[in-house]
Amino acid sequence: MRRDRPIGDDPGMATNRAFSARRHRTLYYGAAVAVLAASCALPSAVAAVTGPDPIRLFPPEPTGPYDVGRVELHLADQGRGHPWVEGSEQRDLMVTLWYPAEGGGGEQARYVPDAVADIFAGELEQAGLARDAVDFPGSHANATVGADVAADAGELPVLLYSHGFNQTRHQATAQVEELASQGYAVVAMDHPYEASAVEFPDGRVVRNSIPGGMDQTETYREAIATRVADTGFVLDAMAEVADGSTPDVGGRPLPEGLGAALDLSAVGMFGHSAGGLTAAEAMLGDDRIDAGINLDGSIAYHVGDEEWAESTVRGADRPFMIVGGGLSGGAERVPHTSEHSPDWQRFRAASTGPLLELYLAKAQHMSFIDTQWQIPQIDAGARPDNPAWADMVADSVGTIDPDRSVAAQRAYLTAFFDAYMRGAERPLLDGPSPEHPDVAFIE
Repeated sequence: MRRDRPIGDDPGMATNRAFSARRHRTLYYGAAVAVLAASCALPSAVAAVTGPDPIRLFPPEPTGPYDVGRVELHLADQGRGHPWVEGSEQRDLMVTLWYPAEGGGGEQARYVPDAVADIFAGELEQAGLARDAVDFPGSHANATVGADVAADAGELPVLLYSHGFNQTRHQATAQVEELASQGYAVVAMDHPYEASAVEFPDGRVVRNSIPGGMDQTETYREAIATRVADTGFVLDAMAEVADGSTPDVGGRPLPEGLGAALDLSAVGMFGHSAGGLTAAEAMLGDDRIDAGINLDGSIAYHVGDEEWAESTVRGADRPFMIVGGGLSGGAERVPHTSEHSPDWQRFRAASTGPLLELYLAKAQHMSFIDTQWQIPQIDAGARPDNPAWADMVADSVGTIDPDRSVAAQRAYLTAFFDAYMRGAERPLLDGPSPEHPDVAFIE
């Protein structure tokens, strides 16, 4: 059921959520695209496994009434440099804008650009597969590049997506395409220098280069502050689009009618892992964001050391949903819910807006990005048969049925934003549903 009052701060344990007991969940934002994070790499003694032919990945088809269009934008914040890049005076960002589109042909969008495909291929080797086991360059999304905006879609509420540490904006394709098919404009943004790879139109590639990794709390604070600034800048850019101009550095035109369709009076944000914390922090300082969702991310800089974020102790005064999965990665194998996570406890206790917490017991941290649907396709095509692969799969996405997991996430994301972006009645949010038996409501 939806909550409209603060929740009691019950006692709990500080538990870790990373796959390694030595690492905190906020530090495990591995780039695990198709299969895993680097921290789950297999021993070098494991021979690479190859299938008969390279596999092309196919994201699940969206279920909404609209086809999906997609455009890429190169944005540049002239007043802000890149952290960890000495002397920089401009922060360049890449975003992908997904929206409901008219059907009828056009170029099918690639799943990921070349630089990201190369990162993903390298991670296949870490999983004991050949680099060419998956044809990432030949894999496509369901969206059409630059398609016309659906004429009957009406005003489009705007949703922002923030990826996890060392991931990319492309790794939530199943979620963002679904939301676009349901009548939303979804802006997925990369956070350069902590994304695994960001490819710009001029061919430049920016890779993860955070000094000392994310094991330093102060560095992590700086990274989140940078993400929050990115969020505000991207919203400013969407205002330019809505005014009829293009904020793209190269001046590339946008689909006719897209700007006029954007409804910036209804803005939501969601993110996975570090992106979930980014959503909570961004809402504190930007009242343009009306509702937020955290997909399995800690709402703290370091739970064990009680290094709380501002949102940990202030909560949210607007609608917010937390979605967790699986068990902790520390010595205490307990469910990753607010009952056992003091950061989520504090956030819930401090929140004054409607708050909902969902839990997928058989999922794991990487179940909440495209890894969930990719692994079954790789399993079927490459047929890896070593025990280490099976262990890695369980650690990455758990044992939840992948089709049910994707369907449930899509359903609850859509229902939540429908309720708070459109004011629609969505009984799915009121309690457990037989249609999604893997989802528990945490009171």
